[in-house]
Amino acid sequence: MLDNLQSELNKFAKAVVKQSRTRLTKSQKSVSKGLYNSINSKVSISKNSFSIAFLMNEYGVYQDKGVSGTEKKYDTPFKYGSKMPPVKPLAEWAKKRNIRLRDAKGKFKKGNYNTIGFLIARSIQKKGIKPSLFFTKPFEQAFKNLSKDVIRAFALDVEKLMDNSINNK
Repeated sequence: MLDNLQSELNKFAKAVVKQSRTRLTKSQKSVSKGLYNSINSKVSISKNSFSIAFLMNEYGVYQDKGVSGTEKKYDTPFKYGSKMPPVKPLAEWAKKRNIRLRDAKGKFKKGNYNTIGFLIARSIQKKGIKPSLFFTKPFEQAFKNLSKDVIRAFALDVEKLMDNSINNK
């Protein structure tokens, strides 16, 4: 019934997802592609309403908006306090990339990846995560044009509905 409106909302959602993935790749925030692949949208239209949902892994919100550290602050609603980020995923990340500690002579130090994970987690807690706005910017840009396109699409759907009503009588 509201085919033009649905089409326009789908275009909007796809554009936001595509641009978000592009910006994420350029910012190199998603090395494993887990976050990249999780970015998606869902458009629903019912008789009395419509909705658009954007979905991604939970940590994507923190990558997008950033997180203030205990020493470095950002303009974000999120902040680290006494609790550090989880060590285990950071240790696994370091292991995948074969990141190891070196001494002053450049030789590998003793210690395992959990030590590296802990050091990275402590650094993130202090310095925070700088906002990348990989999702926010594409959403805001696409949203600027959305109202004109939705009004035009809705007008076409109403016109089509009127024509059908008149022809059926």
